Amino acid sequence: MTQQGVRWTADQVLALAPDAASRKAGSKLGAAGPWSEAGSSDEGTVWGLCKGSGSKPYQTVIDLADASGPAYKCSCPSRKFPCKHALGLLLLWAGGDGAVPDGQAPDWAEQWLAGRRQRAQEKRAAGPAGSSAAAADPEAARRRAERRALRVTAGATELEQRLADLLRGGLAGAEQAGYGLWEETAARMVDAQAPGLAARVRELGSIPASGPGWPVRLLEECALMHLLDQGWLGRERLPAELTETVRSRVGLPSSADGPPVRDRWLVLAQYDTADVKLTTRRIWLHGADSGRTALLLSFGAAGRAPELTLPVGLALDTEVSAYGGAGQVRAALGEQFGPPAPTVIRPPGVTTAQAAARYGEALRDDPWLDSVPVTLDRVVPVPDGDGWQLADAEADSALPLTPAARSRPGLWRLVALSGGAPVTVFGECGHRGFTPLTAWADGTGEAVRLW
Repeated sequence: MTQQGVRWTADQVLALAPDAASRKAGSKLGAAGPWSEAGSSDEGTVWGLCKGSGSKPYQTVIDLADASGPAYKCSCPSRKFPCKHALGLLLLWAGGDGAVPDGQAPDWAEQWLAGRRQRAQEKRAAGPAGSSAAAADPEAARRRAERRALRVTAGATELEQRLADLLRGGLAGAEQAGYGLWEETAARMVDAQAPGLAARVRELGSIPASGPGWPVRLLEECALMHLLDQGWLGRERLPAELTETVRSRVGLPSSADGPPVRDRWLVLAQYDTADVKLTTRRIWLHGADSGRTALLLSFGAAGRAPELTLPVGLALDTEVSAYGGAGQVRAALGEQFGPPAPTVIRPPGVTTAQAAARYGEALRDDPWLDSVPVTLDRVVPVPDGDGWQLADAEADSALPLTPAARSRPGLWRLVALSGGAPVTVFGECGHRGFTPLTAWADGTGEAVRLW
């Protein structure tokens, strides 16, 4: 498969932008004016020289065949990836009007590509050796795991006592105590090497300031926290898969040790969430032949975008391996057998009632699950009082949109795409409602990214 026959759309290119400013700046560079010596190869390489403010043009090269999504190199000083020059060059290439002809990459682009290929080869060669080295002393690894388990147990026991004190004194005390008490408790969970517990404690601390009805929400989250604590403390009595889920929710590391599944994986959605320490990127995939849905996670330090980037609406011929745990859909990318390419693959849709039932079933395997991935078929966005909902076109049922979804511009893109007619929508369905991430106007329409 050659890159010349699988040009992306402008929306797929702009979906790679790290922020709105880069998207705007890259769009301005998507014309032939500032570019010279641009070209592309059948192997998935795009290159070009972009005139800047200095005497020398910026050298920009993109590897579209990289297994973890497009890789970029630009001589500009920007610390954003991709920079505006890479976005502009991709937009120029996506236009398909001959501005980026087929050709032989220049020496400066070939040198970068050769270095990348060599490092990738060395990494593959060192992979098994590195794993062997890590497992060279299994007894030491076992002792470290036991020491960490003891610390997590101590943290879970302390957290149980703090929850008991809160409920004994009344939930009103949580509002009076302020966020400081919760942050102190979260720090104690970090000391106990239980980052999953620490994250949930911080979420508890934000609930008293979340508006009317907060005591009910706080009580619900306290109950889930108590359930997780008890799951850890009684993990020896749990089924193996549920034990793995508890370990993951507490924050212990796990590995993608499931058998590799090769498929044509459609990139359904990609979006970032951030806190003061970490940016987390979530990428949803749908397997055309397996029918499976997989979640890829990638992380970056605060203020920096994660490295893994896959354009929404394209498909990858690749392997993925699942992480352990009951009902878990997280997976890791494996070997890729070709560059991302446009596709007519679409996930099968369900009704809103079936989506809610699917979430309920998933909670049996993972009671701490916020949402499940689901594709809604033939739904119409309609206002519902102060909010919005997705209503079935042929049934008297609907799903409310989450408050977060109602506050994003993606809602208006969805409304405009629908125009009152049924659309297919992929998103996350949970106890707060439905968050739309991608939509199609019909069975063959291009994917419209909503987040």
